[in-house]
Amino acid sequence: MSRRSGTIFVLGLVCALPLRAQHTGLAGIAHVAFRVRDYEKSRTFYQKLGFGQAFEFADPGKPSVSFIKINDHQFIELYEGGKDSQPGLMHICFETSDIESLRRMYLNHGLQPTETKKFRAGNLLFTMHDPEGQLLEYTQYLPGSLHSLDQGKHLGQHRISEHLLQSSTPAQNAAAELAYYTSTLGFESNSASNELSLPGKSGDSIEIQSKAEASKPRIVFTVKDLQKAGHDLRSRGLKVQKQRKAVSIVDPDGTLIVLTSQRGDRSNP
Repeated sequence: MSRRSGTIFVLGLVCALPLRAQHTGLAGIAHVAFRVRDYEKSRTFYQKLGFGQAFEFADPGKPSVSFIKINDHQFIELYEGGKDSQPGLMHICFETSDIESLRRMYLNHGLQPTETKKFRAGNLLFTMHDPEGQLLEYTQYLPGSLHSLDQGKHLGQHRISEHLLQSSTPAQNAAAELAYYTSTLGFESNSASNELSLPGKSGDSIEIQSKAEASKPRIVFTVKDLQKAGHDLRSRGLKVQKQRKAVSIVDPDGTLIVLTSQRGDRSNP
C-alpha cells in the first residue's frame, strides 16, 4: 500500500467511527428558551424562584427577550409571544469550549450546521435541526460578551437551585429521535429510559418526550435538600406536588419544573 493510499484509508476509518468515539464533549446545557404567553407574568414567576434577570433585549416594536440567570453558564430565555403565537419550548442550547471543532466534526458526519456567527449577546453560535425539525443551538461564550460580563452577578442567595440538570425535547417518533441523538450526535442512553446524557462530563441530559404522552415541556433542577426545597417553594406561595424523589411546580404556561436531589454541580464550572 502506498503512503497516499494509507492516508486515505486512515481518514476513511476516522470518518467511519461512531460520532460518540470522536466527540470532544459538550460543557453542558447553556440555556433553554421558551416562548411565553404573558411576558411579565413569566418573568415575575422565575424571579420569584430567586433567579435574577441578567439582561434583556427590549427593542421598540419587537418582542422582548429576558435572560434569566441560573448560574454563570446557564440561563432560561423568555421570549415574548405575540397574540397568535403558541407558548412552549423553542430550543435547547448547548455550550461548547471549541465551537469550530465541533462544527467541523458535524460536517464530517454529513450534518448541516449553519455557519458560526457572533450574535447580539457577543457569543459564537451555530444551529441545526433534528429530524423532526426541532431547533438545536450550540454556543461558545466569549470574553466581553453580555454573559461573560455578568459573571458573578445576579446570583441571588434565594435561588431554588444553582444547576439546570435536564430539559425535555418533544418528539413524534421517540424511538427514531433516540436513535438520532445517540448514533448521530453522540449522546448516551441512560438505561431503558428516554433520558440521554450529553457527550462529555457535565452530567446534564435531555429527555426525549413523546408528544402523545405529554404536551407540556419539562425542566429539571438539582437541589441539595429536597425537603427544604419543597418547604421553601410553599413559603413563596407556590403549589408543590410531591413525586418519587422529587417535587414539582408549574410555571404560568404549564411547563413542569422538577426539583431533584443533587446530581453534579455546574454552578461554578
